[in-house]
Amino acid sequence: MAVLEKNFLISLAENAVKSALKLGASEAEAYVYDGQTTNIGIELGQISKTNRIIDRGIGIRITLNKAIGFAYTNIIGDPQAIEATAAQALSAAKASKPDPDWHGLPQNKPYNTTQGTFDQKIVDLSPEDLVKITVTMLDAASEVNQQVLPIEGGVGSGYAANAIANSNGIAAFDRGTITECSLATLAKDANTTTPVCFEFDASRNHHLNPAWVGKEAAKLALSALKPKPVPTQTSKVILTPLALQDLFAYTLMSAIKADSVQRNQSPFKDKLGTQVASENLTIYDDGLYPGGLRTAVFDGEGVPQQKPPIIEKGILQNFLYDTYSAKKTNKESTGNAARAAYLSTPNITPSNFHILPGNKTPQQLLSETEEGFIISYLQGAHSSNPVSGEFSVVANPCWKIKNGEITHPCNAIMLAGNIFELLKNITIIGANERQMGSIIAPWVLAEGMKIIGK
Repeated sequence: MAVLEKNFLISLAENAVKSALKLGASEAEAYVYDGQTTNIGIELGQISKTNRIIDRGIGIRITLNKAIGFAYTNIIGDPQAIEATAAQALSAAKASKPDPDWHGLPQNKPYNTTQGTFDQKIVDLSPEDLVKITVTMLDAASEVNQQVLPIEGGVGSGYAANAIANSNGIAAFDRGTITECSLATLAKDANTTTPVCFEFDASRNHHLNPAWVGKEAAKLALSALKPKPVPTQTSKVILTPLALQDLFAYTLMSAIKADSVQRNQSPFKDKLGTQVASENLTIYDDGLYPGGLRTAVFDGEGVPQQKPPIIEKGILQNFLYDTYSAKKTNKESTGNAARAAYLSTPNITPSNFHILPGNKTPQQLLSETEEGFIISYLQGAHSSNPVSGEFSVVANPCWKIKNGEITHPCNAIMLAGNIFELLKNITIIGANERQMGSIIAPWVLAEGMKIIGK
């Protein structure tokens, strides 16, 4: 991959800020992005496509008498194009109403260092290298059993660098890499076709295990053959990180955003310092987690990423802030402003939502579950109510636990409940944490879950 140099990207951002101020902006901020990705796609067990995407651009946010304007361009090598973009942002501000809650762009602060977020080996990967990884994953799946069909998935690598500057003295640069592989499978026998099962691996360093992904995806599909019906009941449930990611992304993660609290759309309003979850539960939003998929030196506004405690032993400790929401209530930003590259203004987003692990191995956790279910896959979590926390989701496939062992797969069941009640009913937390997108979590055992079967 051909990448742009640090000093070049920083100078682009600084020059864009100077252009905006020269045009008459009260404040100015420029965010420069240089990203490149290569992907190998899988369809019906075959490599179906290869693509490489290079995306570069600059987004300029300005204020004029507390009115905000934003514009972006992907022409970054032409000073006239950048000046024209700054002029567009200024025009947008002139057409906007002043925001009385706007209290300025962030100030320059010292940054922490990050670990495990960049690997030159990933930058150097060729499409042919990724094809070999893909073949390894597919071969591993096919070796498990001929009843397994890989239906989709892929392998990818990416590099991203960003630079930010503003009129308050911020001028910073960061870069990172990622590589990932995933495989979705199903299994067939004479009478059954399983639901889709999924496994993946992702890393900021070149440490993928495609053979493991292929084998595990195949084994999961085989384990879902010959499901049995489940009666409606209240039961213990073990939720894996993938299930937690689905549930939390549309409920809990919204409730802890400061702008949701300020709009009276969070049940956690006025609950700082109170018990909102089981005392077994501790969650940090760790923007500096070593090798975290969302670890970075700074957020989308140039504020240092941090590690605010969200819930400690069940007690609500903090909300997540960007600069706007923080200054609105005389707080400090927690470094949780995120962007869609250079294409948008920042919004509050968790970084690495870290549920701290307990000390139970998966086998110990199973052995302490005399009867219940283990759930890895959920459908319909996006329809959860982020204000009330109510959810109704389908688990398919899922597996029955009896006498401390996984006994058989189950027909699709529905889980219905409230995420804020579920938090209080988490009784055991496993030690087997892993990263799933924005979440780092182990298995957790929740009691009193409403299971709707047939």
